[in-house]
Amino acid sequence: MAEQARDTEFTEYLASRSGWLRRVAYLLCGDWHRADDLVQECATKLYVNWSRAGRVENLDGYARRVLVNTFLSEQRSSWWRRTTRTAAPVDVASVVADLDARLDLRQALAALPPKQRATVVLRYYCDLTVDQTADAMRCSSGNVKSQTSRALATLRTTLTPRPTTAERTP
Repeated sequence: MAEQARDTEFTEYLASRSGWLRRVAYLLCGDWHRADDLVQECATKLYVNWSRAGRVENLDGYARRVLVNTFLSEQRSSWWRRTTRTAAPVDVASVVADLDARLDLRQALAALPPKQRATVVLRYYCDLTVDQTADAMRCSSGNVKSQTSRALATLRTTLTPRPTTAERTP
């Protein structure tokens, strides 16, 4: 009976939060198919450790930490480097008013190194504080600040429109 209650509780949690986990995973990796794989691996890890996850105060924070650690761990493995495609098509789930700007942002985000991308996603998409982000990534607050600073500088440079030749000449 206890195992059935555990399975029901896990299923209800995952059904309610899988969309959110998928969006966070997409922002981390930039590919919907890979995001689905990350969420699946995260769900497996959550299920195996569900008794521990059930005792934490912030279950969403725990799930997010598992997802980010899974993403960062995958980035370090040689399997990921061998199977990565260079020009993956961009999947768009819905119509957006400024599609070009959104695509530019996604490309710029995808160009960031994994830890910088993770800090930007956690800080600005998940709206975590520096300390919460450091806790989720298991690093120091100073590391989060420097990674975020570097990432934002790169994003500013990448996303700043460059004047065309017609705009430069008076």
